[in-house]
Amino acid sequence: MEIVLIGAGRLATNLGNALHGRGHHIGWVYSRTAQSAEALATQLGATATDDIHMLPATADIFIFAVSDAALPSVATEAAKGRERQLFVHTAGSMPLDIFQGLVERYGVMYPMQTFSREKLVDFTEIPVFIEASDDATCQTVCDLAATVSSSVSILSTEQRRYLHLAAVLACNFVNHCYDMAATLLERHGMSFDAMLPLIDETSRKVHTLSPREAQTGPAVRYDTNVIERQTALLGEWPDSQRIYEMMSKHIHQYATIEK
Repeated sequence: MEIVLIGAGRLATNLGNALHGRGHHIGWVYSRTAQSAEALATQLGATATDDIHMLPATADIFIFAVSDAALPSVATEAAKGRERQLFVHTAGSMPLDIFQGLVERYGVMYPMQTFSREKLVDFTEIPVFIEASDDATCQTVCDLAATVSSSVSILSTEQRRYLHLAAVLACNFVNHCYDMAATLLERHGMSFDAMLPLIDETSRKVHTLSPREAQTGPAVRYDTNVIERQTALLGEWPDSQRIYEMMSKHIHQYATIEK
């Protein structure tokens, strides 16, 4: 199977290396910048291009790992002369039918993980969620995903949107709280390293407890003395104050809601 990888960012780098490591032939890498395309293509033994019209018309599968904003226009350009080829995107929030009317066969292969170029993840541990235009295409995409991941599931566009939202809450929002904590500590001469044992234990707990059962801290019992003092400490960051107050109320509300 010859694969064309459209995109050269963090997800494309990790997925491309995972596919390459499993023996798949990635013939081409496209990126809107030649430097990015060359960097990833060199890793994968592929041909690089920043001209989408240079991509081959007969590759077996075109995998799109580009931003949500860029996907519609990039897919439209890539589809010209390739209407019979298989197109697959990797986005959490974009619908399956983004390809409808462009190509005959299409699908989604969404790996739910946070990625970076600097540290390649073990793709076998990443859950991958599949959707496709028809049963045969679904099987093809599932078979491909199963070569790099030990957890492959079929999920509808609607379900995937909520899954992606949950991922943003559990990953991106939590990481922003880490950044807020790091900024606060650095301002007062302390290292974020002090937080790492706490973060690690919090993450371990939700493997055996539900997040609600694992929740601790002054907001659960709504200890107003602590909450007011800590809110005051954030006085130089009004936005952070509001986040702290709203989050404390929300935690307490969740703690008192019957499941």
